[in-house]
Amino acid sequence: VQLQASGGGLVQAGGSLSVSCAASVRTFSRLNMAWFRQAPGKERDFVAAISWSGGRTYYADSVKGRFTISRDNAKNTVYLQMNSLNTEDTALYYCAATITASDYVRSSLRNYPYWGQGTQVTVSS
Repeated sequence: VQLQASGGGLVQAGGSLSVSCAASVRTFSRLNMAWFRQAPGKERDFVAAISWSGGRTYYADSVKGRFTISRDNAKNTVYLQMNSLNTEDTALYYCAATITASDYVRSSLRNYPYWGQGTQVTVSS
């Protein structure tokens, strides 16, 4: 499974940005997907996850109500729409995947064996 994240950039506080992650795999619909982020000098933190069917989503409290995770299984792509951004959202955003038959989504890094290279999101004040 190869993951390629894109769409990061610079945005002003209060603005919106969308990042996406394309998977090179034949069985994308068997992958639960997630987004994590890592700010300089900090640990990599969970942001959001979505089940293989798209029927279940889970968000970190810090982004709930502002971020939306979605997927298009026909395009092998998962998206993260980020609204009402603030400077604390500045980080390198990583997409991650795990092969599963379960619709249960998880928030721990150790549950995701496949990772993309990250895309930078910078929010200016």
